[in-house]
This record gives sequence, structure tokens and C-alpha cells, in this order.
Amino acid sequence: MISNIQSMDSIKRVGESEGKKQSSDPIQAEYDDGIEFLKEDNLSQAAVAFHNVLKSYEEKKHQDGIANASNQLGHVCLKNGDFENAKIHYQRAWDICDRFDDPMSLLALSVQLVEVHRGLNDNQTALEVCFDMVNTHNLNNNPQGTVAVMETIADIYLNMGEKEKAADTYRTIASIHSNYKHKKIAEKYSGRAQELEAEVG
Repeated sequence: MISNIQSMDSIKRVGESEGKKQSSDPIQAEYDDGIEFLKEDNLSQAAVAFHNVLKSYEEKKHQDGIANASNQLGHVCLKNGDFENAKIHYQRAWDICDRFDDPMSLLALSVQLVEVHRGLNDNQTALEVCFDMVNTHNLNNNPQGTVAVMETIADIYLNMGEKEKAADTYRTIASIHSNYKHKKIAEKYSGRAQELEAEVG
């Protein structure tokens, strides 16, 4: 399905590729300023800029603008360690992207939501989001994406003290690398799995 919503990163990339050139659209110009503030870790200024952008897009009922501004406010909150508000902003962006059937943006948001749920010590929800991401990567035949998410899953299991499940996850990663003849990398993950199993006894 073709949707009219712009992907989460496309506006950012356009703004960055133009360097310091100011957009003639005042909302876009403020969005670009917010991106710069965020890159410089000037979080209070970034928050003000993205809040103003969000309000402007809300007045226009501009859905992809609302999604992008909400996503960026989520980034600001995440950098501040304010996981509750990050979750609220990301969820708002998620709802819009879901409504417009924008799978790439949903995947990008999933990565952020895993970080949010981990920050909230909600490991179970973080795992559920990860499993959904693995399914998406598998459907898109993206083994690299699958492996990246599975590394996060293993890390979550380790934080939960679930060494056996982490070992199983590392074995799965090893088998994926084996399938692609990445022998040394596969051996590394198999070795990690064996170490964990030895610790469990």
C-alpha cells in the first residue's frame, strides 16, 4: 500500500543535507533547528522547538508532521532519561504510522520503544517488541536485521538473569551466521552460548 506519510528519517535527512540553509517554511525551519539542538545535546532548546512544531502541525491537522515531531520529542525525552514521556510521544507517532501503514517507520519506532521499555525495567514488553521486529525482518528476508535484534534479545535475557535463554539466542545467531558461511562469527556466538551454559551448570 502506498501511503502519503513520510518516513521518520526522511525529513531529518533533507534538513541535514542542506547544511545551514534555512527552510523557507517556518515550521520546517524550526524542525531543522530542533534537529541541530538535539545533535548538540541542547535538550531544553530541542524540546521547545519540537513542541512548537508539534503545535503547528496539530493546528494544520498534518498527520505526518505530527508523527515526526512526536518522534523527535520521544528522542529528547529518551536522552533525558524520561522514559514515561518518551513512551507517550513514541506511541503517538506509532499510532499515526500504523494508521498510514508505514512499516519502515514502525520498525524504527520499535527500536526506540525497546530502549524505552528497558529503561522502565519492563523487560517482558521489550522482548515482545523484539520478537515482533524479528518477525518483520524474517518476512523481509533481512538476516542482518534479525541478528541485530537477537543480540538485543540475548542482552535482555542476561539482564533478567535468564542465562539459558540467552545461550539459546546466541546459538540461533550462530546458526544464522553458519548458513551464510560466516564460520568465525558463528564460532564466536557458539562459544558465548557454551560459556553461559557452563555458568548455569
